[in-house]
Amino acid sequence: MSRLSKVALIFALMWMPITASALDFRSVAVSKAILYDAPSSSAKKVLLLSHLYPVEVVVNLGDWLKVRDAQGSMNWVEAKHLSVKRSVLVTKSLTEMRAHPDVGADVVATLEKDVVLELVEANSNNGWLRVKHRDGVTGYVLVSSTWGFD
Repeated sequence: MSRLSKVALIFALMWMPITASALDFRSVAVSKAILYDAPSSSAKKVLLLSHLYPVEVVVNLGDWLKVRDAQGSMNWVEAKHLSVKRSVLVTKSLTEMRAHPDVGADVVATLEKDVVLELVEANSNNGWLRVKHRDGVTGYVLVSSTWGFD
C-alpha cells in the first residue's frame, strides 16, 4: 500500500462514526424526544418518543446518536435528550409484575404491552428485573417479557 493510500485510509477512519461495541441502552430524559432521519435538527422529523422510553444506541457521533427502538426502527436523536437511566418496554400483553422474583410470588400488577418501566436495579435476578411503574408500584418482571435490557 502506498504512503498516500495509508494516509487516505487513516483520514477516512478518523471520520467514520463511532459504533457502540456492546449493547448500550439508554432512555429518553425529556418529556418528548424527536427522532430524525439524519443527524441534524434540520433533517426530516420521523417520530416522537416519550419520557423514559428505552432505546439502543447503535452509533455515537457525540452530539447525535443513532438509536434503535423496540420495533427495530433506526433513527437519530440529540444525545442531550437521552439519559443513562435505564428503563424497559413490556413486550407481552398481560405481563405480571410480581412481589418477588418467583413465579409463585403475589402479583402486584398486570401490565399491558408497550408499558414503560423504570429499572430499579440494572442487573438480572435469575431472569427477573426489579422495576418501577410510573404510578409507583415496584416489583419484578421476567426479562423475556421486556425489551431494553442487555
